[in-house]
Amino acid sequence: MAAFRALCLAGPTASGKSALALAAAERLPLEIVSVDSALVFRGMDIGTAKPSAAEQAAVPHHLIDILDPLQAYSAARFVADTQRLVDEIHARGRLPLLVGGTMLYFKALRDGLDEMPPADAAVRAVLDAEAAERGWPALHAELARVDPATAARLPPQDAQRVQRALEVFRVSGRPLSAWQRGPAGDAAERAAAWPMVSLEPASRGWLHQRIAERFEAMLAAGFLQEVQALRERGDLHAGLPSMRCVGYRQAWEVLDAAGAAHPDATGVARLRETGIAATRQLAKRQLTWLRSTVVQQRIACDAAGAAARALEALVALARP
Repeated sequence: MAAFRALCLAGPTASGKSALALAAAERLPLEIVSVDSALVFRGMDIGTAKPSAAEQAAVPHHLIDILDPLQAYSAARFVADTQRLVDEIHARGRLPLLVGGTMLYFKALRDGLDEMPPADAAVRAVLDAEAAERGWPALHAELARVDPATAARLPPQDAQRVQRALEVFRVSGRPLSAWQRGPAGDAAERAAAWPMVSLEPASRGWLHQRIAERFEAMLAAGFLQEVQALRERGDLHAGLPSMRCVGYRQAWEVLDAAGAAHPDATGVARLRETGIAATRQLAKRQLTWLRSTVVQQRIACDAAGAAARALEALVALARP
């Protein structure tokens, strides 16, 4: 059995992680564990670029389609699920490959989690009501007053994390940054248990073009219709973690503006603009995290021959 727990493949959205993972499975006896906070939800396929049924049949995939969009998933649950899955995959004589771009999940797995107050539905409802009245930038400004360290690392539009930070403060009276003391021990030693290859483009323009092309493909594949079908269930709303996912939040807003009618060309153009912009912001945050963490091999995924180099890097890490 390998000395490490699992191989990790990280990178910003649209950097080519899924294709590389499938290629690696042709060389290694892999099972893929998704590290993606959106792929856990059923019925959210197009906007998450979920692996196809054929791809999931070709290589075992885990932590995909495990929740209804009405439910919530947490970093703590991800860590528990992944630790269990890694043990099960090793017991089958296979190698776990963790693939995704939810950097909070990678961090929680590598560094551990501090004990924090559990979610409080009543406090969250109050915060949602305040956000509807005042806007998330105003709540971000409030966070800056009570927890400047956390506010400094969160953009005002990151509603989910701004809400959680304010929730922790209101429930406990302590800022989130005071709970997040950080792990003990050497970062390199912790990371060695979860060795990582990261895909990091040298050119931001290359990634922006990939993001735009993928969003166009999602629209052509029926992304708006997918979100409309979710809305028509009647039990989902824009405040849920599932509907706050990048792309889904922007599509929900466009459909809200259209009312009973299907969005016109202006609405679709607005979705294209806001969806691509939000995805670029997500990629920026992902790259910022990657550049500040321990990574065994960084691959410039926009360079010639990058896919082959990344594949060899994974194969080399897998060797005992």
